[in-house]
Amino acid sequence: MLNQRNGSSRIGVIGGGLGGLAAACTLAARGHDVVLFEKNEWLGGKAAVLEEDGFRFDMGPTILTVPRVLRRIFSEADRRLEDELDLVRLDPQWRCYFEDGGVLDLNEDVDLMGRTIEKFTGDPKQGEGYRKFLELSEHLHRVSDKFFFWKSVEGIRDTLDMSNSFNLQTLKEVASLRMGRSVAGVIRKHVPDHRVSQMLDHFTQYVGSSPYNSPAVLCSIAHMQTEGGVWYPIGGTRAVPEALAKLAGELGVEFRTGTGVTRILLDDNERVRGLVTDRGEEIELGAVVSNMDAVRTYHELVGGKAAKRFGRETAEPACSGVVLYLGLNKRYDHLQHHNFVFSKDPEEEFDWIYQRGEPAPDPTAYVAAPSFSEPGVAPPGGEALYVLVHTPYLRPHHNWAETLPAYRKTIIDKLARVAGMEDIEDRIVYESALTPQGIHDRYRVLNGAIYGLASHGKFMGAFKPGNRSRQVEGLYLAGGAAHPGPGMPMVMMSGWIAGDTLDRDGIVERVRTPSLSERHEMATVVP
Repeated sequence: MLNQRNGSSRIGVIGGGLGGLAAACTLAARGHDVVLFEKNEWLGGKAAVLEEDGFRFDMGPTILTVPRVLRRIFSEADRRLEDELDLVRLDPQWRCYFEDGGVLDLNEDVDLMGRTIEKFTGDPKQGEGYRKFLELSEHLHRVSDKFFFWKSVEGIRDTLDMSNSFNLQTLKEVASLRMGRSVAGVIRKHVPDHRVSQMLDHFTQYVGSSPYNSPAVLCSIAHMQTEGGVWYPIGGTRAVPEALAKLAGELGVEFRTGTGVTRILLDDNERVRGLVTDRGEEIELGAVVSNMDAVRTYHELVGGKAAKRFGRETAEPACSGVVLYLGLNKRYDHLQHHNFVFSKDPEEEFDWIYQRGEPAPDPTAYVAAPSFSEPGVAPPGGEALYVLVHTPYLRPHHNWAETLPAYRKTIIDKLARVAGMEDIEDRIVYESALTPQGIHDRYRVLNGAIYGLASHGKFMGAFKPGNRSRQVEGLYLAGGAAHPGPGMPMVMMSGWIAGDTLDRDGIVERVRTPSLSERHEMATVVP
């Protein structure tokens, strides 16, 4: 029997980012009545777009990996991903520029990449070490898929089915996750070359954390990327939330853009009964999925005893960043679509960002040059250059209005000196920037953090707040600050998990017949 505690069959989704849209699509495809609240006038959260003077910039995420997550969401409504998005596979996946003048492409094919590394370093052992690292990464990926992904997880006990799967083989697989070791340590054991290891470190930048403090299980990201590929959606990554919003609308989701939420309402038993908007409306709901930062959800929207039980007031945010949007009148032909311009000393760089809490004097810059794949992002012959440098999350003494001009010069000088863009200042005809303060003000994130909560801690650093609240019945969490964490595919997976878990919990009655694929899914095991 379905438990409709307050008689409402509506589900509210707070936030129209990728996680919120994924949750809304999943729930609506399964026959639920869904209303989505978004304080901004657009949907997609950080996956927004900036269009000026003939240039089009993706404002937030620019790298799409693990497309099977999107495929799973569209399949809820019997749709094919290939019919909804035009995806271009990128290989090489990145181009890397180093202070010593070296240039190294990250190729998708593992054997080719091993040979490339051998040639780049002059040491066959480095190439073989890379191959062995990818074997380990594949193993960690498979174990993560089995125990960690596609279900609500908040701690190690949630990964195990004590009645069905807990046996000697399970213990071996859990032990193989390299708990107690860091990403950086595992990488350097396999590939000691300082340039190649620095390139591999940056898989953890999808989660905005230091490889020296992150658990070794995150090495699994390398295999996720080599197996699933790096993709560019024509229209930019903005095309992803647009496709999800289109699907959600076709499934009957009601969108309330320009409408913020100020409070989640609980009954006397601390179960969700509705929410209050910033217009003062009190809306009755059977359950809520929050795509807002998990910590801010509890402490700003829920409050009371539930927020105290949740705790995490001192949870460490992931890093923030400075983004430069540079419209160039002439593109750089030597750039790939995705590029990294590396610092001279990664350990020192990460120490500045994550330990000292100050912008690194010699930062690594990520550079996206999307005209490589889609010339229409800029006027003919031009480029819509996107430059991201990671910075600490906001501290009380940070004043980015004062800091930005000098730090912009640091970034531009880095590109000119290391990445062969000596005349970049002369090519800039349009410019805009987003700082940690701007990120904090624009999105409901914790202290300007781009990637939710940091994945620090060699034992438990991969765990985030679970998608099903342990403190409030009827509250579910999605987004980069919820399980399984940040990065485009993981954020969308978090939305799918939140929707799937809510639906399977059966606390809100469906109002429509679910799709054919969902009816089939009910009789099968979660992927």
